[in-house]
Amino acid sequence: MKTEILHIDRDCEDRDSLLRIVGTLSRGGVIVYPTDTFYGLGASGFHSEAVRRVYRIKQRDESKPLSLVISDYGMLMEVAADLPPGLPDLAEAFWPGPLTVLLPASSRLPRALLGGSRTIGVRIPDLRWLRELVRTAGFPLTATSANLSGGEEASAPEEVIRVFTGKVDLIVDGGDTAGGQPSTVLDLSVRPPEILRQGAVSRGRLLPYLG
Repeated sequence: MKTEILHIDRDCEDRDSLLRIVGTLSRGGVIVYPTDTFYGLGASGFHSEAVRRVYRIKQRDESKPLSLVISDYGMLMEVAADLPPGLPDLAEAFWPGPLTVLLPASSRLPRALLGGSRTIGVRIPDLRWLRELVRTAGFPLTATSANLSGGEEASAPEEVIRVFTGKVDLIVDGGDTAGGQPSTVLDLSVRPPEILRQGAVSRGRLLPYLG
């Protein structure tokens, strides 16, 4: 397939570029895009076939769920069936930022996205351009890293262009991303909450919010 490469300035919200990317996603396309950590592999979180394409392109085990990025706290009600009482305080402290929380999944989400689980991982990224993209689209975006399963995360556009040209519809080249640690994953669907992956947000910073 033909892959379009779109160069953007992440510090400048180019409306025309945003609308081109949203158009691709709305048609069920799959994109590679820069996040506040690494490059991600993105599709509409509400489009079943696009989600399945992400699994095929990434060669990911379908029993492993995908997570989502959202634009703001208000979008949570579209992806989660229930919001735990402590979530507002966590969101105030760590969003936007590298904290992914697991919540009971909304019935609106495709089963393929959940990998057989009943929860969905969600975060608000610390990248204004990306939040504006999701806000413009009006739907959450899958947030798995742009690599083949088992490979290293990519922070350089040259690497994702090499790996994914001919496999995705669009690659958004926003220059090198920050890299570093991936997001910390916190399961809020259980009591007490459980840290499933230690990442950029340390256990010590989370402890006051874990009851």
